[in-house]
Amino acid sequence: MSTYARAPLAFERGEGSYLMTADGRRYLDFASGIAVTALGHNHPHLVAKLTEQVGKLWHTSNLFEIPGQAKLAERLVANSFADVAFFCNSGAEACEGSVKIARKYFAAKGQPEKWRVITFDGAFHGRTLAMLAAGNNKKYLDGFGTKADGFDHAPLNDLAALKAAIGPETCAIMLEPIQGEGGIRAIPTETLRAIRKLCDDHGLLLIMDEVQTGMGRTGKLFAHEWSGITPDIMALAKGLGGGFPMGAILATKDAASGIAPGTHGTTFGGNMLAMAAGNAVLDVMLAPGFFEDLQRRASMFKQQLAMLIDKYPTVLEEVRGQGFLLALKTKVPNGDLVTALQQQQMVSVSAADNTVRLLPSLLISEAELSEATAKLDAACTALASKSTGNAA
Repeated sequence: MSTYARAPLAFERGEGSYLMTADGRRYLDFASGIAVTALGHNHPHLVAKLTEQVGKLWHTSNLFEIPGQAKLAERLVANSFADVAFFCNSGAEACEGSVKIARKYFAAKGQPEKWRVITFDGAFHGRTLAMLAAGNNKKYLDGFGTKADGFDHAPLNDLAALKAAIGPETCAIMLEPIQGEGGIRAIPTETLRAIRKLCDDHGLLLIMDEVQTGMGRTGKLFAHEWSGITPDIMALAKGLGGGFPMGAILATKDAASGIAPGTHGTTFGGNMLAMAAGNAVLDVMLAPGFFEDLQRRASMFKQQLAMLIDKYPTVLEEVRGQGFLLALKTKVPNGDLVTALQQQQMVSVSAADNTVRLLPSLLISEAELSEATAKLDAACTALASKSTGNAA
């Protein structure tokens, strides 16, 4: 189907921070499959663990116990706020399941009237019909019938408007700590803390969509750790499988108390291959020093980006984000920078608010970061020259 406006590029294999075409061209990967291949391509530990499982058993369904699932759940719980975990196939499923859990929580307590969820302008929570309504983006909603009910919306970083949106039917507030598709727009620490208090004061659940921000992308395992608060429910995916499709919902025991056998489920979610991938990713990320080294390299790269902002004021406007969830807000059309980077054999990802996301492997080396800076420099030089020529 004509669903995607694809770049005229096809990659045959990958190695670390690089993608290779069939004709031998080598691209520096700053897309990571849209923040998915968190440990780069062809990581030996992930390959070994997944290959080992491929030769054993792929799928039995959740009608039976899956030891790898129990292991991954225990490790995620031990390294988070959560008490329980549910595994699914994608970020959209994790977000939609999170909303179901929040609604069921109140229904099980005899308050079925509390079912509405407040989300924020610029949010993106996936492309199911309910999550399109949660995101409230007209471009994505058009043509799909009446918008699913149950979602109210507030401007980002406007606490007064958020308070005004809370009503007797509100059950939860759902947010991305840093909006990804929305242009790497962060919710400040103090605002996150205020939202947590607002939920506590009004008896609401706080749902964090950490599909893009989670699994080390911001320099900690989960982005909300920077603020010192915890959600009640959290959606994960993308980097969780290191490239293998999987999602997860983490929750406190209380928040998940409405979930009983038969209230939610999945055929493929939590299968053996996904669990092998997820456990292998955690093996790497939970090793001593992983996040400290990531933070050091990310800080160095962000300084390099800031220098490019100063050097190319007609092309670049601002650097946004944290860790290796970064974006450049551009003064030229963001697609022009994406194309210019492809001409320098570097892959990036556009986003809303005229931004270009830079999402490298979390294991990218200092030398590769310097190479990326050089490619960005060359791309900006070309765009600045073109801009000057057009002005003349």
